[in-house]
Amino acid sequence: MGLPIPNSKLGLWLFLGTEIMFFTAFIGSYIVLRLGSPGWPTDYNDTHITILWGGINTFVLIVSSYCVVVAHEAMAQKKFAKARQFLTYTLLLACLFLGIKGIEYYGKISHDILPSHIPETPTQAIGKVNRQLEQVVRKRFAAYTDGGIVEVAEARDLGSVSAALDILASNAETPPELKSTVAADVELYRKWQNLHQHIVADVSLNVIEAAGLGYAEARSELKPETSLPVLGFVEVKQYLAGLKGQEYVEDSGELRDLPAETDLPAEVAASKAAVVSAVRSGVFDPHPVLYGNLFASIYFLMTGFHAIHVIVGMILFIRPLMQGSNLDERWTDWVENSGLYWHFVDLVWIFLFPLLYIA
Repeated sequence: MGLPIPNSKLGLWLFLGTEIMFFTAFIGSYIVLRLGSPGWPTDYNDTHITILWGGINTFVLIVSSYCVVVAHEAMAQKKFAKARQFLTYTLLLACLFLGIKGIEYYGKISHDILPSHIPETPTQAIGKVNRQLEQVVRKRFAAYTDGGIVEVAEARDLGSVSAALDILASNAETPPELKSTVAADVELYRKWQNLHQHIVADVSLNVIEAAGLGYAEARSELKPETSLPVLGFVEVKQYLAGLKGQEYVEDSGELRDLPAETDLPAEVAASKAAVVSAVRSGVFDPHPVLYGNLFASIYFLMTGFHAIHVIVGMILFIRPLMQGSNLDERWTDWVENSGLYWHFVDLVWIFLFPLLYIA
């Protein structure tokens, strides 16, 4: 009773105290993990974090906090039209902040920079290539099974679908355009199978087959206490580059597009181009990132919770704006308390921006 402030304001300050502890736990954990993880990802190719976007969002929140202050001052002076105007500015700036954050999230999601999706070792990167390439093959084959072009007992059995497609390609009544498309997809399946078998056997791609006669012969010719060469990371990168119609330059690690096969018939060239395009869009280049999953988890956790708080702040501003011309002095405390909450949201971002974007 001795505090000359409304109960609502006191309650909000108590609530903000719990919020401070909430975000302090996140920020403190991040600092400990960041300093205790040598090799933390900082390169843009690993994180897809752009300081410019973060800086713009920082400026947006600072301006929005200024607008809240002006709105509260206008409420105290009973200039309710001006208060509505600056509350609207604050709401629009909050939408702009979330829009920019959405662009950042899209950049990470489109590059599969998500928790538990990032390979942290060369072996994990090879395994991811194998899984993504299999998904590309399944999508290509699904067009035949779902469309009724071929019928198999089990559509998930890629071997059965491949056999059915071979029969379709050998049928004289099959249209030439379909034959060329089938041939390109079956070739992709066999190349994936070859890579998959080498990965399972952990045998170099220089061994003709990781399963079958080639592998058996190579095993039989081994001398005592010797083994076949293991599968190398660079080998897989070169193999994948070939599937993408590119050449991998081992010295620099660069990829260059191979010359187009202009001597192929138009329908064959179109079929191969479609397969190459599917592989390019569906399979990421193998790129292990040490501590990548920990980084992604922390990034989405901290920025995600902050975005939720931004949305809550927007709801608080919408309430008085819904009053329209009926906004009056009864909403003064509401606007002031909403402004206090918004300043806290701004302050949290002032900490997140240098820690996640600059450090």
